[in-house]
Amino acid sequence: MALRTTRLLLLVGLLVLVALASVAIGAKPIPLGDVWYALTAPTGLENDIVVRELRVPRTLLGVAVGIALGVGGALMQGHTRNPLADPGILGVTQGAAFAVVLSIFTLGVTSLYGYVWFAFAGALVASVVVFLLGSGRSGPTPVTLALAGAAVSALMHGLVSALVLLDRQSLDAFRFWQVGGIAGRDVAVLWQVLPFLLLGLVLAAVNAVGLNALALGDDVARSLGQRVALTRVVGVVAITLLVGGAVAVCGPIGFLGLVVPHAARALTGPDYRWLLPFSAVIGAIVLLVADVVGRVVARPGELEVGVVMALVGAPFFVALVRRRKLVKL
Repeated sequence: MALRTTRLLLLVGLLVLVALASVAIGAKPIPLGDVWYALTAPTGLENDIVVRELRVPRTLLGVAVGIALGVGGALMQGHTRNPLADPGILGVTQGAAFAVVLSIFTLGVTSLYGYVWFAFAGALVASVVVFLLGSGRSGPTPVTLALAGAAVSALMHGLVSALVLLDRQSLDAFRFWQVGGIAGRDVAVLWQVLPFLLLGLVLAAVNAVGLNALALGDDVARSLGQRVALTRVVGVVAITLLVGGAVAVCGPIGFLGLVVPHAARALTGPDYRWLLPFSAVIGAIVLLVADVVGRVVARPGELEVGVVMALVGAPFFVALVRRRKLVKL
């Protein structure tokens, strides 16, 4: 336990350093002294505006979304007992995408503020549908949840493709949201979904003990006094709030929810009471690092963090799988 605590504190310290780097480094080079004055004694000059109105909100958003996707991915892998599960497997991502395209197609919504609530509503509806389809007469199981999620995701993907092919405006607006990124998002967007993310984290913490029991099998969990159906309901609600909120704000960001739980598990072992906080901190670190990399590799332009995660996440995950035997969940 002492070793885990030490490692978690070291990761928190690393997150602070990465967050400071996220504020200091960008496509526009700004001396560290100017960054410091922008934070402590702003004068309204261009550098101050860049730091205070662009980089600080972007960093806060990156931390929140990284935590949400990291914990959401760990919960997803635990409840489906699938080491390859990611936040899209329960239909959350495609449900959010369908709602965004539908809002553009039918209502002409074009602002991020409008997307947020439609995306969140789409994620919630898709999760409820997946849970109901996966429950059946005997209640939800990892297999039925995964199958129902795959079916709903495929259906949503088909509907999204049909709508964007029918309407060019929907396609143009949707393709920027679909890339996934935290650049240019106002911090007000974060405040809109922050209560849902915090509630999702609380439910995830409550769900940790039940997940440890479910990892032994449903029958063993019941013999230990766990209410399996209730544990799954709490888990699915937590996943929906965390992933739905993150996707609503930033669009789908791939690989984060898939890779982070494996990296966390390598440091903590399978105990979800530790795995979830480790996944939260590592998720925030990975997302901020990917965002900073995206700012500097394509100067004077930038690469969206969703693109960087796809380019870096895939080989990293392959290397992780080849180096370590995937844990059986």
